[in-house]
Amino acid sequence: MARRRNPEHTKASIRILQAVIIIGLIVLFVRVFQLQIVDYEKYSPLSMQNSLRMEMINPARGLILDRNGNILVDNQPIYSITITPANFDMEKVPLLAELLRIENSELLERIKIAQDYSWHRNSRLFTEVPFEVFSNVQENLWQLPGIGHQVDSKRNYHSELKGSHIFGYLREASREEYLDYDHVRLGDKIGKSGLEMVYEDHLRGELGSEYVRVNAYGQSLGSFNNGELDSPPQKGGDLVTSIDAELQSFAEKLMGNMTGALVAMDPQNGEILSMVSTPQYEISRLAGRMDMDYWRTINVDPKTPLFNRAISSRQPPGSTFKPFMALAGLHLGIFNENTVLTSPGYYMRGRSYGDTADPGDYDIKKAITFSSNYFFYWMMDRVATEGLLNDWSSLIQDFGIGPLNGIDLPSERSGIIPDSTYMDQTFGVRRWGIGDIISLGIGQGLVSASPLQMAVAVSSIANGGYRVQPHLVKQIKYGENDIRYTNPEKVPIDWIEDDHLEIVKQGMRSVVTEGSGRFYANLPNVEVAGKTGTSQNPHGEDHGWFIAFAPMDDPKIAVAVLTENSGFGSISAAPVAGLLIEKYINGEISPRRNWIFDYVVNFQPRTEEAAEEAEEDAQL
Repeated sequence: MARRRNPEHTKASIRILQAVIIIGLIVLFVRVFQLQIVDYEKYSPLSMQNSLRMEMINPARGLILDRNGNILVDNQPIYSITITPANFDMEKVPLLAELLRIENSELLERIKIAQDYSWHRNSRLFTEVPFEVFSNVQENLWQLPGIGHQVDSKRNYHSELKGSHIFGYLREASREEYLDYDHVRLGDKIGKSGLEMVYEDHLRGELGSEYVRVNAYGQSLGSFNNGELDSPPQKGGDLVTSIDAELQSFAEKLMGNMTGALVAMDPQNGEILSMVSTPQYEISRLAGRMDMDYWRTINVDPKTPLFNRAISSRQPPGSTFKPFMALAGLHLGIFNENTVLTSPGYYMRGRSYGDTADPGDYDIKKAITFSSNYFFYWMMDRVATEGLLNDWSSLIQDFGIGPLNGIDLPSERSGIIPDSTYMDQTFGVRRWGIGDIISLGIGQGLVSASPLQMAVAVSSIANGGYRVQPHLVKQIKYGENDIRYTNPEKVPIDWIEDDHLEIVKQGMRSVVTEGSGRFYANLPNVEVAGKTGTSQNPHGEDHGWFIAFAPMDDPKIAVAVLTENSGFGSISAAPVAGLLIEKYINGEISPRRNWIFDYVVNFQPRTEEAAEEAEEDAQL
């Protein structure tokens, strides 16, 4: 027979249970009151953070266009996986690594970098992820808290021209850079060379933000509050350059088989029409996720393709220096247009200094035409003996040879135009003499310049005596009503006299009609003025130079070409300049001169006599 439960015990149990329930409800009420009322300001933002996610929206990087509005560089979308370390479950590393198709160790290394950057800020984990991998990660976001995505972009190059030393490349910002600059985040790519580097602040634009509602698994539920808190990104400014895309492409073809550089510019305002440094590199292989094997290859290449010879090389300019020597000598009163010197074929000053010009009588115009070393040795002897070295150095530097010219590219390098201080530093005080100075008169010895400097210098002859600032960017367009113009300088070289300038111009014209420039630079319908040069190279074959401008009466283009280890400038650099000028002025190469194009693109160093024979054969 079952025992009956004591009614008193039952009532007591019910009362205890009721008391527990009541106490529980009271505690719950108090806690809710505390959370909702007392600690609202503390916990409301945290609650919002759990239900909202702020995603950064990258702006479109500014375009790069040529002088005619043709797009040279724009953007191509790529996909990135992001992480907020504080929200990520480290136990999910194997899953995420599997989805990304990488090793756990590589993923852990990237997560560590993100943690060092910021535990609470969203940052890129991997960029340029293949779309299939990106989709797999997206499908599994519900089990990957703290993992997100964003659409980025990489540079896309439209035209057939390379322009590697003009455009430059982007690389991921270093730890120091994203710690030093508020606008740079982990994984951001910034300009590391070329225009991309110089105009980084204009090109990158401004970040936008978007608030997205998310569920407990971090999956997006759509925009928050109809996007009222969102801020759109601001696109970067577009660079409108002075580059003529068609001319640049043609120039790259001309220089493709050579090591060297050329600069073509408008002598009236300093706008760079074309700039080539060879060998070049494939800039597209450095866009987006960098091809590290290729990067290592070009860094150890003995021909140094990353080196911009157009603005950074230092080479003796050889006889291309003589027109500027002539202007300085005329100004200093060392000689005048009627001065005639008789050359025996060499200059004697302690020892014999050789001359490539024939023996005979030379005035200054003829000395330029036939490149008389004797005339300019004699002039430099007078500079030394009359204590005019510092005056001479100052005059030459006024042309832009020696000092920096302020082009809007990184790594521009100064040349060398010695004065007495420089000579003291090089040889020791009072330990140098006339023998160390004479060779400066023919652009040898300590004198050195870059193709850019020689282009600026020859422009000052072409434009009537003004030093122009070379530049690649004409304007920056933020919108149709927000265009910012660059303001390059144009400074008169006030000591240059018109009659002196005319003498030098006529001498340079004769170089092309009678002298060593006649083989390849004498165009049928365009009056070209120029000067050839051959720079002695103690480490191998001599370097070739040619500077020129055209047309004579109204110059539209000035050119400086340097071809390394190529022998005489008359047969290496002059053909390149002649074709470039013809292409720019006439828009095409005459069929009668196509043989010169073939000669240039298949160039092999040869003797001057062989070049003359080649031209005679072609004319026949």
